[in-house]
Amino acid sequence: MMSPRGRLLGLGVGPGDPELITVKALRLLRESPVVAYFVAKGKKGNAFGIIEAHLQDAQHLLPLVYPVTTEALPAPLSYEQVISDFYDSASVEVAAHLDGGRDVAVICEGDPMFYGSYMYLHDRLAERYEAQVIPGVCSMLGGAAVLGAPLVYRNQSLSVLSGVLPADELKRRLADADAAVIMKLGRNFPKVRTVLTELGLAERALYVERATMANQKVVALADVDPMSSPYFSLIIVPGQRWQG
Repeated sequence: MMSPRGRLLGLGVGPGDPELITVKALRLLRESPVVAYFVAKGKKGNAFGIIEAHLQDAQHLLPLVYPVTTEALPAPLSYEQVISDFYDSASVEVAAHLDGGRDVAVICEGDPMFYGSYMYLHDRLAERYEAQVIPGVCSMLGGAAVLGAPLVYRNQSLSVLSGVLPADELKRRLADADAAVIMKLGRNFPKVRTVLTELGLAERALYVERATMANQKVVALADVDPMSSPYFSLIIVPGQRWQG
């Protein structure tokens, strides 16, 4: 008789503050014999730092090391193809443990289904294995809390935008938005700031780096150094205040 397969667990561990992990995610983390985490070469990673104190010696750690992050690749290499191949191979590594009857907890900073790396494993494995996703506090909610900025009032709508968008497209979407969160800044920050300025939104926009982490920083938009704007930063353009 075949032994039962393990479960694939996508655990959201929150935006950075270790106390923002949910009780359920923490329980499943501690119970899981295998803990997988995405990480850049030579780094420990923010997600791992959040949960490191809760790990036990008996647990097997499975680092899934990105072959590239944001660096430019020489032709004919394609970033999209390299990353797709990486997720394919990572899913094979995880599946080997699942086939061996071991649950695998894949930790994910923020929420697993909101710009989370876990989702790419989920796409590849959830049809073949039992999968359970535990939501987490995502970075934009951590940012709103740190900034003390209500995102939307009453009947307003919120747009979540990627800073990777071309300037014209970003400008169009922001012009139509009641409120917005702009993520994936980094090298895109100068373009985003220019668009906000052209739309007259720069004074309303709020910027935060590494929200809820020990080294978080709130900076006026005009004072942000484009050369040091980290990946873990976002801009919030809150909705217009409504006195209810």
